[in-house]
Amino acid sequence: MPDYTLLARQLEALLDTRDWLTNTAQTCAFIVQEVADLNWAGFYLQRQPETLILGPFQGKPACNPIPFDKGVCGAAARSRQTQRVDDVHGIADHIACDAASRAELVVPIIVGERIWGVLDLDSPRAARFSVDDQAGIERLVEVFIDASDFDRER
Repeated sequence: MPDYTLLARQLEALLDTRDWLTNTAQTCAFIVQEVADLNWAGFYLQRQPETLILGPFQGKPACNPIPFDKGVCGAAARSRQTQRVDDVHGIADHIACDAASRAELVVPIIVGERIWGVLDLDSPRAARFSVDDQAGIERLVEVFIDASDFDRER
């Protein structure tokens, strides 16, 4: 298991700009480099009402757009709570962008009072994400939020 305390410090050092777009790209590349058994890591951004639009990512081409009422990403955006799924094939409304994906972890990104987007991680290994992974990735999302300016995004 990764040392998420160390990863948080490394990500803080890596995110040396306040630009949210640069920081999304750097964050996904860093996570793919440092967290084992991932086949996709990326951001979906809320740019339309009740809809997530694909942002920077690492992995195969992805599904776009994702409505809040569909899939694991939509559930995270809708509920504003992290979604950790051991086997996505057991989720009735799962959006299958890559049939090889089995486990998924989606962390909502809340800026102020609004949902800004989500960080989505997929793994080809069932039950890949533990409670400790969830807490660690949630901490990395906090680092990303703290390092980024969102007021000039639109």
